[in-house]
Amino acid sequence: MKLRKGDTVEVVTGKDKGKQGEVDQVFPKSNKIIVHGVNTASKHSKPSRANEQGGIIEKDLPFDASNVMFVHGGRTVRLGYKMKDDGTKVRIARPSGDEV
Repeated sequence: MKLRKGDTVEVVTGKDKGKQGEVDQVFPKSNKIIVHGVNTASKHSKPSRANEQGGIIEKDLPFDASNVMFVHGGRTVRLGYKMKDDGTKVRIARPSGDEV
């Protein structure tokens, strides 16, 4: 999986198409991600010791990583890998070849 926590992505399919957000969590085994402010659901919670107020809580849910594209320089781009001369592996933006 080429996406990492903290990357800015844009949703390209689904009900939240066009929204941008920052990746909060990555689940590589299931190829899912959680993006802040995207794919939210309302959850009703009873008052408890942890949450004394209770009420309706907005929660971001995971969705498939194939539904988003990385944002680089204000444009959505595909990501690739490139080996540097010193042997380190870096991510690059496909159209321009810039390091991400």
